[in-house]
This record gives sequence, structure tokens and C-alpha cells, in this order.
Amino acid sequence: MKVLVTGGAGFIGSHTVDLLVENGYEVVILDNLEPQVHGKKKPDCINPRAKFILGDVTNATVWEKALNGVNAVVHLAAMVGVGQSMYQPVRYLNVNTLGTAKFYEILLKKPEIRKGIQKIVVASSMSIYGEGAYECKNCGIVYPGLRKKEQLEKKDWEIHCPKCGGYAKPIPTAEDKPPLNLSTYALSKYDQEKLALNYGFAFNIPTVALRYFNVYGSHQTLSNPYTGCCAIFSCRIMNNNPPIIFEDGNQTRDFIYVEDVARANILCLEKFDGVDVFNIGTGKSTSILEIADVLIKLHDSKVKPKITEEFRLGDVRHAFGDVSKIKKKLGFTAKISLEEGFEKLIEWSKTQEAIDKFEEAEKERIKYLGG
Repeated sequence: MKVLVTGGAGFIGSHTVDLLVENGYEVVILDNLEPQVHGKKKPDCINPRAKFILGDVTNATVWEKALNGVNAVVHLAAMVGVGQSMYQPVRYLNVNTLGTAKFYEILLKKPEIRKGIQKIVVASSMSIYGEGAYECKNCGIVYPGLRKKEQLEKKDWEIHCPKCGGYAKPIPTAEDKPPLNLSTYALSKYDQEKLALNYGFAFNIPTVALRYFNVYGSHQTLSNPYTGCCAIFSCRIMNNNPPIIFEDGNQTRDFIYVEDVARANILCLEKFDGVDVFNIGTGKSTSILEIADVLIKLHDSKVKPKITEEFRLGDVRHAFGDVSKIKKKLGFTAKISLEEGFEKLIEWSKTQEAIDKFEEAEKERIKYLGG
């Protein structure tokens, strides 16, 4: 089988390509080598046994070239950055939404290409949920909206039940939770997901959208200040700067190692024949402060986290995945523990350049969105 991986030179893409090649697939990579991610040079993580096409998913001609003779598509190419997306909306929607629409327009206009494609896997994101699911002792399961500025100014960080106003307890978030799409990035990922599912049904092509939770690990650019907190914290620590933590540090996320995500991609490619969405996470919640503390320890650093007790409007308090659906349907569970994953990340980071651009990115955010 010949598989096209868009974004195949990137973080999740490069691991997915490696696993596909290892399993005997013929692989084509389409990647524009976005400078914000890759800097000025071609990354050394590109698998030499895969065909590489330099090009952009916003270009229909490039798509046609990449799709030649392809039997399956793993569409991972995207602009990634929740905060940045709010002041670069055209850039994010152009790449993520319109780039995906270009792909499906080609399938509409070129039936000879469409007929060859047997499976499509598309990267969605947990960011579409906004706040996770919660349980109120009085009202049961609830889905809160955005925390208001007035609440956060009082340093009242936790979620209140939207029905009775009492505090609510975070619970695993399942795929049936209504999306909130609190950022342009989230909106664009939801667009990608819905385009994929709609055309999966229309074309009768097995299609799966995977809602990745917080992915971390090797090949994640340390110098990109818009990437995940594990890479940002590692970069800060390596530069002897404290990890900056908003609110009180007790906000939680679901951290999954990138090799587990690559396994999920290939499992869906090989085993799933419907049109559906799945959460991809561990099902476990970990606080941001704990992440910082563990990374500092593993880096053997003497810096300490800086808990600012400041807030960013739109930040999510708690979000971790209910992963029972993919476990039941495909038998997938994450294998790599947080400790093992962090050890892999630290070992890899020792070989990488880490330019701390966090404060520069914060100034940019404040310039456009305020403090």
C-alpha cells in the first residue's frame, strides 16, 4: 500500500512515517518545512526510505502530485498554536481549513485519484472541546463554557457548574461532548474533522478523525514557543530559565507520548473501516506544575517553576480524555508511561538546539490580545 503523509517531516508525522516504513509501506511525505517549526534547515528526522515532496497543502497542484498512485492518506499537516491562532486567523484557516478543502476538492474533480484511495486518517485535536467534561454533585454531568474574567480576577480558578453555580469535578471527556472551539486553531481543526467525516460518508471512503490530547516527545521543536508545554518547559530549563506557569499550576491535561500516537494512526489505517472520531490520549490527568517539576528533576536543573497567578482568557482548566471508545473498538491503549516518555524526551533534547523564545511570544500575545 502506498501512503501519503502530509506534515510527514514534522513532530507526529515523522514518527508515523518511521512506523509505516518499518511495517513495509511505501510512503510519500508532503511537507512545506514551515520555518517556525523547522528553522532554516531540513530536519534530520525525515526518513530516507520515504519519498519527500516539498510543497504546501494550500496548493492544489502540489496535492495532485503528492496523491499520484496513493492508496491511503494520513493528513497531519497543519499550523499548530492555540494562542498564535487568535492573532493570525487567516494564516491558520488558510492552511488548516482551506488546505484540507483543497484535498477534498481534488477528490471531487479527479475521480481517478479518488477511486484509488482506500483509507483516510485526519489529525483533529482535543482543543475542539474547550473545557473538558465535569460532574456536579447536584446536577450530574455538565459541560461548562469559558471562565469569565471577573472570576479569574478573583483567582477563583476552578470550574463552577453552569446550572447551580457550585464547584464541579473534572471527569474524562468523551467524544460526544459538544465542541466549544475557543480558539481559531480549535475551529480550524474542527473544520478539518468535519470536512473529513462529511466526505468520508459522501465518497464511501473509510475515514477517521483522531482527537489528539497533549502529545509530547522527540522530534518536537524545542525552539517553537507555540508548541506544547513539555517542549516549552524543556527549552526554558535548558536555558536556565524557570518554566512560567499561569494560574496556580493545578490545571490538568492528558499527556501522551508521540510514539503511542503514531501507533494509533497506523492502527486506524489498518483496522478501522467506518467513518468516526476517536480520542487519542492516556485517560490520565497530570497537573502542569507536576510536569514542570518532573522535567526540572530529569534535566538535573536547579531552576524552580515560576507560578505567576496570572491568567490568559480562553485557557482551559482541566481536560483529559475518555479513551474507552478506541480501546473497545480497536484495542488501543497508550503503552509509554509519563516517566518513560519524559526520559526519552530529555535524552533526545540533549542533541537539539533550544532557543528560548517564550518571552518574545508572550510580548506578541499581549500586543494583540492584551494581558
